[in-house]
Amino acid sequence: MKAISVLPFLLLAAFAGSAAAQAIDETDMLGRRLQALEMDPATSGFAQLERLQARQAIDAYVNARARDRDALRQVAGWRVDTAETAARSEALRREIDRLDRTRADLLVEASRQEAARARAEAERLRIQAQIQAEETARLRAAADSELTARQQAETVLEGVASDQAAKLRAARARDAELARREAELLRQAEQDGD
Repeated sequence: MKAISVLPFLLLAAFAGSAAAQAIDETDMLGRRLQALEMDPATSGFAQLERLQARQAIDAYVNARARDRDALRQVAGWRVDTAETAARSEALRREIDRLDRTRADLLVEASRQEAARARAEAERLRIQAQIQAEETARLRAAADSELTARQQAETVLEGVASDQAAKLRAARARDAELARREAELLRQAEQDGD
């Protein structure tokens, strides 16, 4: 009879021992998850409050009476999940902020480079326009010089033509005068001969 009454206590102790072992395993697993957050450089500085609450929930689970263990285990799991989610979310927000800053820096740099290209292009076009203006001025000066030379040549030619025409007129006038004299002389010679 005494052996039978001890059996429930042994079963209860064995059950309690297995429950305690399960609690230690679950506590160890939850603790490893929190430790992984703290050891990961990407998440170690984030979600301090959530990690503290998760540690407190794990401690409460470990120290709980048997009847409260299931509820506190679930709360501890939720707190660890919350800490992981909060740490990763904050790490992602920081990474997004860093990427946004990098993007903004790249956009500023691209704008600077585009402005530098635009300035270089404007300078190239200004130099090209200046060269074209100088070439146009040179061609205009050459054309003006040629026009002046042509006008001078025409003036000289007109002067020469004018001189030639005057000489021609003078020569014709002399020829006419000589022809008139010759005719007069012939007439006189005829009259003298009669």
